[in-house]
Amino acid sequence: MSIEFQKAIEKKRILHFAPGKNQVKKELLEAENDLSEAFNRFESEKYKYATITGYYSMFHSARALIYSKGYREKSHYYLLVALNSLFVNAGILSEEITSEFHDAMVLREDADYHGNFTKEGAEAVLKTAKEFLATAKTVLKTK
Repeated sequence: MSIEFQKAIEKKRILHFAPGKNQVKKELLEAENDLSEAFNRFESEKYKYATITGYYSMFHSARALIYSKGYREKSHYYLLVALNSLFVNAGILSEEITSEFHDAMVLREDADYHGNFTKEGAEAVLKTAKEFLATAKTVLKTK
């Protein structure tokens, strides 16, 4: 485990979460539902909400992954820390996919809090969200 992950546990920003393994399927279902809604919003040219909902699809995919390891996060940032420590450092996920997750996080924050969003940004989030969900399902060996 990375030093940052260990410090996050000490600070209670990442917690042991035994019930997490029973929540994996629920999180994947949320990810699927959010992804579908994000594509619907994109088709309706609601790029702000396509960006936000696409990011939340990724958020739930990421949660499914860390729940499978018996942990939960206390913020979006620490979800990324957990992904990197538990999956990237272990060679299960690529650095590229968590970098894209971080990019989507920034685009979601810009859309949600600052009203800054574009069609291209929404497109990028949707592409990554679709890939991220498929990757999470493969890692978790679900359909």
